[in-house]
Amino acid sequence: MRYPWAAGALVALLCGLCAGPGATAAVREPVPASAAAASAPPRALADRAASLVGEMSVAERASTIVMGHVASTDPAVLRSYMQSGIGGFILMGPNIPATEPELQALTAALTVDPALPPLIAVDQEGGIVSRLAGDDYPASTSLKERPVADTSAAFAARGSLVARAGITVNFGTVADVTDDPASFIHGRALGTDPAAAAERVAAATEAQEPFVASTLKHFPGHGAAAGDSHHAIPSTPLALDDWRRSDAVPFAAGIDAGASLLMYGHLAFTAVDPLPASLSPEWHRIAREELGFEGVAVTDDLGMLLSSGDPAYADPVANGIAAVAAGNDLVLMVAGSDAGTASRMAAGIAAAVEAGTLPADRLEEAAVRVVTLRLQLSAAAARWSVCADCEPAH
Repeated sequence: MRYPWAAGALVALLCGLCAGPGATAAVREPVPASAAAASAPPRALADRAASLVGEMSVAERASTIVMGHVASTDPAVLRSYMQSGIGGFILMGPNIPATEPELQALTAALTVDPALPPLIAVDQEGGIVSRLAGDDYPASTSLKERPVADTSAAFAARGSLVARAGITVNFGTVADVTDDPASFIHGRALGTDPAAAAERVAAATEAQEPFVASTLKHFPGHGAAAGDSHHAIPSTPLALDDWRRSDAVPFAAGIDAGASLLMYGHLAFTAVDPLPASLSPEWHRIAREELGFEGVAVTDDLGMLLSSGDPAYADPVANGIAAVAAGNDLVLMVAGSDAGTASRMAAGIAAAVEAGTLPADRLEEAAVRVVTLRLQLSAAAARWSVCADCEPAH
C-alpha cells in the first residue's frame, strides 16, 4: 500500500488548500519521535507488526481487529471503554463535542497505549454525511459536476480537518457509481459514470492519504444494488463481467491511488455470491487477486445486518465471526451496540479460533494488517494548526 508522506508532496498539498473555494490550509510539524519509526519502510513496519501480533494471545488478537463505539463525549468514559484493548473506535454524531479543542481531548483519551494507538475513524464524506463542524468544502453533490482538481482541493482540506482533530481513519470516499437520481447512494457518489467517478475517487484518495488513512466504500458497489443497506440487504443480478466494466472501475482507481482501507457493503451480487459481500469469501478474493488490494478490509457496520430483519443475521457475534472468516481484517459494529458489544464480539471471535471453527492463521493475518496500519499512522504522528495566511499554490 502507498503512503505519500514525502515532504515535497505534503507541502504542495498543504499550500494547495488555499486554492480551493473556502478551503483553509493547515501546517504539519513533526512531533519528536523515534527517527527509526518515522523513517521505517513499509516492510519493516509489517515485520514489526508481525512480531507484536506473535506475542499476543488469541484474545488480544481478536480484540485488535474489532472497532467499537459508544455514544459519549466524556473523555473518561471513552478511555475506560478502550481499556478492553479493542483496535479501533468510530466517532459518530453523539461523540462530537462543541469545540475542536474538546474533540482533540476526546480523541487523545482514546489512546491507552501511545506506542500502539488505536484506529480512530469517522465518516467524513462532506455534504450529506458529515460529522465534523467546519467542513464547508465542496462535496459529492457538486463535485460530480466540477473539474477533478476541485475534488483534490476539497478532499485535501477535508483530510487535514479530520487529522487535526486527532482522527486517523476517514471512511469518507464513496466509490459507488450510479446515474439514477432515485438511488439511495446517488447524492453521495462522486460520479454518474464509471470513468468520471474513477477520476474523482482517485483524486480524493491521493488528496487524503498524506493526512489520514482513506477508505473506499461500499465495495463492490451500492449503485448497482437498489435499496438502502441500513435497513435491508440490497441485491442485484449483475454479472461479474458487467461489474468489471462498471462498478469495479472507481474501486480499482482508488486502490491504485493508494487507499488504505476497503469497506465491504452488505450488498448481494447474486450472480457472484448469494451472500452479502461483507460476508463473501469470493468478493474478498476478487478485491485481493483481481484488483490488487493489499490494505485493511473492513466491514460496513455489522449492526446494519441486524436491522435488515433477516433472521440469518440475527446474531451479531456470529456475523462478526463470519466476516473475519470471509476475509475482513477489521469488524465494525455501531447500530444496536452497547458498551459491552465490542468485547463480546472479540470474545466470540477468540472462542471460534479456540474451537477450530475460525482458522487461527486467518485471525493472525487480520491482526497483522490492522497492527501494521496502526504502526504506520503512529509513525506519521503530526501536530496540526490552522494556517490563516498561507499563499495559494500556483
